[in-house]
Amino acid sequence: MKTIKQFISAETKTLSVLILLSSFSILLLLFRIKLTQSHYFLFLVWNLFLAGIPYVISSYLNTLKHINTSSLMVISIIWLLFLPNAPYIITDLFHLRYSSTHLIWLDTLIIVVFAITGLFLFFKSVLTMERIVKTYVEKKAVTFMFPFLFILVGFGVYLGRFLRFNSWEVINKPWVIITTIFKILTQPRTHSAAWLFTICFGLFLGVFYYVFKVLSFENKKAS
Repeated sequence: MKTIKQFISAETKTLSVLILLSSFSILLLLFRIKLTQSHYFLFLVWNLFLAGIPYVISSYLNTLKHINTSSLMVISIIWLLFLPNAPYIITDLFHLRYSSTHLIWLDTLIIVVFAITGLFLFFKSVLTMERIVKTYVEKKAVTFMFPFLFILVGFGVYLGRFLRFNSWEVINKPWVIITTIFKILTQPRTHSAAWLFTICFGLFLGVFYYVFKVLSFENKKAS
């Protein structure tokens, strides 16, 4: 109970933004359902729920005064497994191919708002984890490691969008995932599309994370 109160107290501004974004996203979706009598885009609500898991994990860790290194490592791995779910929503723009011509503007708006919410969750979660990890690992090492994080996330999004793997399939289909990753890594020419998507998406996340970080820092200075 105390941890929940600490979480709410520390994340008041963030939670306000998330409630606003989530409410607007769902209202737009409900408007579309009422207008078209179709529930097709309801999967966006589930995707947004999954996007919130890494944010909850990092925010919980942030409420702890101390955590041993081994526990931090285990929780960080779980966090990393779910992390691609947050920016994954951007790729839901692919579903616009099934939209009606006269409503494609509304469908685009709905997916973009859900995607912005997912990106906000992603950037807040990564920023929190960066601060936490820097208290246990040398700052220079963390600065060097984090660019690779965005590449890993980009690869995770590729696995989810194009190969249809889910985060929890690490438990029930570990060997399938391992062999698939091994093939992609060892046969770059055959899997050039995977490499291209991973690098471009990773760079996209890295650039906008830097922007988000700078804006967050400037906002703190102003307040």
